[in-house]
Amino acid sequence: MYFGTLRFSFLKGLKKYRGVCSVRFCGDHTTSNPTVSCVSPKDKDKLSRADSQPEQNKKEKKRVTSLGLGVIKKDNASEWYSQVVTKAEMIEYHDISGCYIHRPWAFAIWEHIKTFVDAEIKKLGVENAYFPMFVSKSALEREKTHITDFAPEVAWVTRSGDTDLVEPIAIRPTSETVMYPSFAKWVQSYRDLPIKINQWCNVVRWEFQHPRPFLRSREFLWQEGHTAYEKKAEAEEEVLVILDLYRRVYEDLLAIPVVLGRKTEKEKFAGAEYTTTIEAFIPASGRGIQGATSHHLGQNFSRMFNIQFNMSGKVGGQDFAYQNSWGLTTRAIGVMTMVHGDDAGLVLPPPVASVQVVVIPCGITASLSEEEKAAVLRSCEMFVSQMSAAGIRCHSDTRKNYTAGWKFNSWELKGVPLRVEIGPNDVRNSQFVAVPRDTGQKIAIGSDVAVTKVKELLEEMYRRLFNKAKLDIDSNIVVTEDWEEFCSRLDHKCLILAPYCGECEDIIKKETTRVECCELGIPAVGAKALCIPFKQPKDITSGMLCVRPDCKKQAKYYTLFGRSY
Repeated sequence: MYFGTLRFSFLKGLKKYRGVCSVRFCGDHTTSNPTVSCVSPKDKDKLSRADSQPEQNKKEKKRVTSLGLGVIKKDNASEWYSQVVTKAEMIEYHDISGCYIHRPWAFAIWEHIKTFVDAEIKKLGVENAYFPMFVSKSALEREKTHITDFAPEVAWVTRSGDTDLVEPIAIRPTSETVMYPSFAKWVQSYRDLPIKINQWCNVVRWEFQHPRPFLRSREFLWQEGHTAYEKKAEAEEEVLVILDLYRRVYEDLLAIPVVLGRKTEKEKFAGAEYTTTIEAFIPASGRGIQGATSHHLGQNFSRMFNIQFNMSGKVGGQDFAYQNSWGLTTRAIGVMTMVHGDDAGLVLPPPVASVQVVVIPCGITASLSEEEKAAVLRSCEMFVSQMSAAGIRCHSDTRKNYTAGWKFNSWELKGVPLRVEIGPNDVRNSQFVAVPRDTGQKIAIGSDVAVTKVKELLEEMYRRLFNKAKLDIDSNIVVTEDWEEFCSRLDHKCLILAPYCGECEDIIKKETTRVECCELGIPAVGAKALCIPFKQPKDITSGMLCVRPDCKKQAKYYTLFGRSY
């Protein structure tokens, strides 16, 4: 049992009380049902003078955010992130490290992404299916290059009750080795191609170092598409179509700009001919992060699994199918949280918010007549009905055991894009007050134009989020051919575009690793080759050398380097 008092300042939402609040917690100190009482501004000075704590503690107290986040984002992005994903009710920790419970607030974001992607891939002729999560050891080891990269992350089932299994069974880290034996049975002729299969499922990759919700977890949700074609050109065309679909997920739904490119040979998917990728940027940590990938497998897997077909035309003969695989994961939710969240909590882009508009009745006091109270509540209900009919996801918070100010802060923490306040005066004036999550600006709007104005405000908020994130990534990508600038700007949380020979990646990573810790007590890892951007900043000229001074080899292309998750 814990009883305590927390003093903090309401920064937003409370017009009358902008002073000190006491919060009494009954039961566990993390309870979501505190009793809140406010102290008026004129009493604030008395409380401050009576405070006997040292001056240093007072300064630290001011750094606590209004919503109970115990850290400022720019001061400690890692701890800020951990607090946001729990206090915004996105995840709950599980008793197995690296595995997390996706609460409805977060899972709804994934559902919006899933709905969009599923509709788009079906337009391309992709069909959904489901394959078992278990993989035999013999099947997994069939493609040696593939399994070598995944081996440290594979989780194995070795017992059934008290009995040891004859052969260990792997839990899928990915499904190539699960699906492709079936592809070999289904493909006999060129008429059986193309095959376009997708599955929505979970996979397990036993990350041993520093798992983090959404960003690096041991179990995660994803979609994985697997296709097989008669012609190489057809397969390669699809790789880029899917990559652009993933760009649209990040840019159009999540308001996150990305860099499109191709992975280096070292970073490509194990067993692929090449891998294309979208890379995002986290300003708070200065790190890049892989958003999604689309791989061209060539004939590597079809040869291994004997996915062979009789060719068309007079020549005849047999050939192996050209294959692709592509995937998008729940990591996107973590990237969205890191990019848009602020010191007040989560900030949700309108396209993926399960609640786009929250309506809060205000000014319902003891002195208000029952008729006036009923009129306010009716107006809230009518507003919700009007928004819902227009396809806007809207919710009215009419809970009686919380004050309007408490609700303001609660929904702000959860990142709802638009708050609507309706009080007795608003009812009389046929208006409502709208407050966008990202600006906090209060805007009085006439009820007769409610739908039009709300849609405009949601679109404007999405555009502001995207533009801010675009400015962040553009201003933090540095083009340089100088090694000292490379290292200096990397240490100042930038991504680097530099000429690269394509061979000395491990040395670059080693030479840019720093002993001092940057997050969670983790040393600042060295620069990783994130991708070779399709859009090159400059032409590589004859005699232009790799950015690493001791390399002395001709550069092949500008490569995006950065510390990454």
